[in-house]
Amino acid sequence: MKLRELLAEIPLIECRADLDMDISGVSYDSRKTRRGDLFVAVTGYAADGHAYIPAAAEKGAACVLCERVPESDVPWVRVESSRRALALLSANWFGHPAREMTMIGVTGTNGKTTTTYLLKSILEEKAGAKVGLIGTNQNMIGEKVLETERTTPESFELQKLLRLMKNSGCTHVVMEVSSHALYLERVYGIPFAVGIFTNLTQDHLDFHKTMENYCDAKAKLFRMCKVGVVNADDPWCARLTKNAACRILTYAQHAAADLRAETVALSADGVSFEAVSEEARVPVFVGIPGGFMVYNTLDVLGAAMALGIPLEDSAQVLRCSAHVKGRVEVVPTGEDYTMLIDYAHTPDAVENVLKTVRGFAKGRVVALFGCGGDRDRTKRPLMGAIAAQLADLVIVTSDNPRTEDPKGIIQDILAGMYQAQTPHIVLENRIEAIQYAMDHAQKDDVIVLMGKGHETYQIIGTKKHHLDEREVIAEHLAEMKKRKEQQEK
Repeated sequence: MKLRELLAEIPLIECRADLDMDISGVSYDSRKTRRGDLFVAVTGYAADGHAYIPAAAEKGAACVLCERVPESDVPWVRVESSRRALALLSANWFGHPAREMTMIGVTGTNGKTTTTYLLKSILEEKAGAKVGLIGTNQNMIGEKVLETERTTPESFELQKLLRLMKNSGCTHVVMEVSSHALYLERVYGIPFAVGIFTNLTQDHLDFHKTMENYCDAKAKLFRMCKVGVVNADDPWCARLTKNAACRILTYAQHAAADLRAETVALSADGVSFEAVSEEARVPVFVGIPGGFMVYNTLDVLGAAMALGIPLEDSAQVLRCSAHVKGRVEVVPTGEDYTMLIDYAHTPDAVENVLKTVRGFAKGRVVALFGCGGDRDRTKRPLMGAIAAQLADLVIVTSDNPRTEDPKGIIQDILAGMYQAQTPHIVLENRIEAIQYAMDHAQKDDVIVLMGKGHETYQIIGTKKHHLDEREVIAEHLAEMKKRKEQQEK
């Protein structure tokens, strides 16, 4: 591709390169740069790509895109934002696949994954669509599953994935759009037909520093879409939509809204309510328990409405929707207690899942969780306090400690529990903690393993170690059975 074509629609401040030169590839990591590449010097969160321009030049980069004039003797073009430029030139490189599909973006602290899966089902069954899904659990092209490293990929990888989806026949893409991705311009320039806002509660303050910054990052989505489907019950909604450049469709259970949930009923089997719009009143049932599912369902119904799918059709699909892995997921044990796996890793999510379990548990509620290392420390005591308030027994353990000392993380959690009378156990090793919960389970207990959800690993230091809680449970059940048989002999 000619450099001129690659830089189409990107405003240049200065150009010291032949725009008709051939570019054979794009890189933003000097270690992966190849001869003939355009190297994009990205000003990163942890490192500045400008420092690696000499290394990229040594690898044979044909040209450099940068924000500051490089010292290396290499052709260059200068732009205001290398991150935005990377997003736009990535789209140019892959032929703007997003323009050929209907793009739906979902942002918010909690509920993004469930929302994307439910909406995917509706689009497939009622719009006859082949749907690409991008998110925390996995990426999907129709029913084909692709592994994912982060919620929203870097812009070049994202555009590559979108091109793969389009070439595979996808007509729609439903994707989680993280606050990091919005702040770091990974989705810049993508024409979203619909943007969805689920909620905003404390998370990622290690990155955004304040809730206001966190909200403002998510607000960017609503300057990039045609219709915004937003939670009017969320206290951050007004700030989020203040500078929106799209039509807004609101949903709520309590506030006045375009789409409301009335006559809500919660049970261990799921949630039911009447979805009420100006045109219709439709009974809705979703087989995932928890009051938060009212919102995770309303936003899906609202998005489907914005895409021309009637409420009645969406409700019909939702009645038969499959459960989402790692979201209030029941793990069969064959025992007289229940084990659940949930991704809850924020104060709000912990509160939601424990309140849900408290609503149907006949016995004790046992909460097992830890907090991620190298992440927002201020939420740790909050999660500890909530768990102590809502559970009958708390087991504090590890959850991706990364480069932090697990004992220090646990102490941060315990700081929120000292005033509570709730009994608690500390077992740093997560496998041992799960085994302890099973060994000491009582009849009708509900044991909630929080934090891992869909994840099948534990990050210790900088390495991932395999850890699938479903396997841990199955293996320990087998061990317990073997132990019992030996005792009976």
